[in-house]
Parts: sequence; structure tokens; C-alpha cells
Amino acid sequence: MNVLVACEESQAVTIELRKLGVNAFSCDTQECSGGHPEWHVMQDVLPLLDGNCEFKTMDGKKHEVSRQWDMIIAFPPCTNLASSGARWFPEKQADGRQQASAEFFLKFTVADCRRIAIENPVGIMSSRYRKPNQIIQPWWFGHGETKATCLWLIGLPQLKPTDIVVPEWAVKADGTIHVSKSGKRDNPTHYLTGRIRILKGAQLAQWERIHKMPPGPDRAKVRSKTYHGVAQAMAKQWVEFLESEAKHE
Repeated sequence: MNVLVACEESQAVTIELRKLGVNAFSCDTQECSGGHPEWHVMQDVLPLLDGNCEFKTMDGKKHEVSRQWDMIIAFPPCTNLASSGARWFPEKQADGRQQASAEFFLKFTVADCRRIAIENPVGIMSSRYRKPNQIIQPWWFGHGETKATCLWLIGLPQLKPTDIVVPEWAVKADGTIHVSKSGKRDNPTHYLTGRIRILKGAQLAQWERIHKMPPGPDRAKVRSKTYHGVAQAMAKQWVEFLESEAKHE
């Protein structure tokens, strides 16, 4: 089974697929941070989308896929598409960045592959392309966070929650400032429906690094990392679906 994980430098999904024995490759114009250069193709992903291709992984080894990919899981850049950055839309529309990002996203929808999943935050592609098949949350998969994530699916089933937990909110160790996952100060009484987790020391520093980091070259990379539980669900559930389909073909 050959799977292409597009625009994934973290290799989160690729690693989970490899654990299942899948011949999976991550592809991104950036070097991989997942620790497996032997599975990472550092180039423009578009020439690979239709399969029937040759490529080199970062360790210099040549590979060949002689037919369509069995599945493509794509994480196209969302910086110019996500609603969270709507205040910058006029600028990005004027200089063409948003249109270029939308066109890149749409390349995945017409790839010569029977089973495709495209992931992106809530944004303009719901109107530029179509509404997503599913909107998932990290807290469906064991992570106590809220982050609505859209999935556009072609030939693949929706993901099923694997470990539903009550979303957590971070609080300063002294209890004086309550910070929601959206980064806004909030009243403690708003947390009665959730679980309050006290973050101290390294945990608090890590949370603030991700959720309150200023604009910079690493911001998009850090904030776009795929949650481990989500990566596991994508790999396990969709591979099981492909295997089930193969038995009935």
C-alpha cells in the first residue's frame, strides 16, 4: 500500500502509517522534523500527486510508484486561507497570496487518486471549494484542546472519535489569570463545564510558546503540527478502510 502524505514536514501521520506497515512518504519543501529523512521527499509535491512517479528521499535513495497512490492525505498551507487570519485577507487578496494558496489547495481535489483527505482549519475553502465532510476536534482523540479542523474527503469515511475528553484550559500557576485556548483572558466561572489544568514551569512555557507566540518564521510550522491522537486515528481508521475495500474488490 503506497500513501503520500503531502505538505507534512512533521511526519506525524507518516510515522503512524509506517507503524502499520504502509509504504508511506511525507513530502514538503522543508526538511522533515519527524526524524525520518528516509521517508521524506523534499520537493514540490505537485509532480507526485498522480502517482506513476520516481523521486528521491532525503537519504538519497530512489523510489518508484508505478501506479496511482492508494491514498493521499494532504495538509496544504493554511496561512492565507484560515478564518483566524481574516483581518489580513484584503492584503493577501491584493497581492495574490490568497488566490495562489486556494489554487494549490484545489490541486489535491483533482489528483488522480481514488482516496483523498485534505485537512485545513475553518476558512475560505468551504466556499471556494465546498463545505468539508467533517469538522473534528483534538478532544475527540485524547487531547484536551479545542481546535476546529476541517476534513474534505474523497472516497474515505469520516473519522470516528477514539478518546473523548473534556477540553482543558490553561491557568497561570498562581491562579490569577485564566487563559482560554483561544488565548483570551476569561472569567473562572466560565470553566465550570470543563476541566481546569494548572500549568507550571516547563508546561506553562510550552503552552505559551505555542498559543501566544508572536509572528515569525516558525509560527505556522509550530501551530500546524498534527495532534498525535488525530494522526493515529487517520492512519488506523483509513488503512483499515482500504484493507476492507481491497478484500471486497
